[in-house]
Amino acid sequence: MAADDEDLLATGLEPRIEMRDYWDGITAMYAGAANVALQMLGAPGVAYGVMESKVESGRIDKHPIKRGRTTLTYLAIAVLGTDRERYLYREAVNTSHRQVRSTAESPVRYNAFDPELQLWVAACLYFGLVDTWEALHGPLDDELAERIYRQSDVLGTTLQMRPEQWPASRREFYDYFDERLETAEVDDVTVDFLRRLYRFDQMPVWFAPAGRFLEFMNVGFTPPALREKLGYTWKRRHQRAFDLITATTGAVNRRLPRFVRNMPFNLYLWDVRRRMRAGQPLV
Repeated sequence: MAADDEDLLATGLEPRIEMRDYWDGITAMYAGAANVALQMLGAPGVAYGVMESKVESGRIDKHPIKRGRTTLTYLAIAVLGTDRERYLYREAVNTSHRQVRSTAESPVRYNAFDPELQLWVAACLYFGLVDTWEALHGPLDDELAERIYRQSDVLGTTLQMRPEQWPASRREFYDYFDERLETAEVDDVTVDFLRRLYRFDQMPVWFAPAGRFLEFMNVGFTPPALREKLGYTWKRRHQRAFDLITATTGAVNRRLPRFVRNMPFNLYLWDVRRRMRAGQPLV
């Protein structure tokens, strides 16, 4: 046990899980679009905030590489960063979020600072983190899973989600999460946007071969109820292929050094720390 862990136990606090041990960077591509779909289908305010965003440089449908960097950097800072780094990145993100609010013409009311919307986004990020890990490596044991869950509230509190909003246990979390999925209302505009996102239509033409493979993986990581709402057909042969790919990916990743497994999250964390030191824009 590390000295820091002993100090925490002496104060009655449990040691923090080293999340670098439970993070495969490849899942950002395998399930990134699926996670965006979760966020959008479970909350119309998130959906229209994404589709109507006035922050041109942050539009995932127009600047996917930059938006991807911003999102993955947020994840890296929230999960692996210090309190000060989270504060600095929150301030940078807030600058963009101030422009993300509904207008009189918007079909639904939304505001990027809405703590309830941020709770849902954080819930989707946590779900994606655990779901992809278990698909590649098998189920977490209950004690470890609960500890990871409790410290995952940073996925929301790094922005404006209040700590008390985070469900107290995984059981309460999945009650909340499953109910949102069951009651998800999907309109044609959102479905069309997400189908283009899954196909990686926003990427350059040379990306097309990889895009077809990644569309398959993202469909596989989409919960069945939402998969149907998006109009995808998923048969046993699809599931068998998906299971083989995830199992193989996990087997390979377990033999790689942690630094390689964590890429690109660790590289984005290094880059944002460099930009902080240099006084450069963070978003």
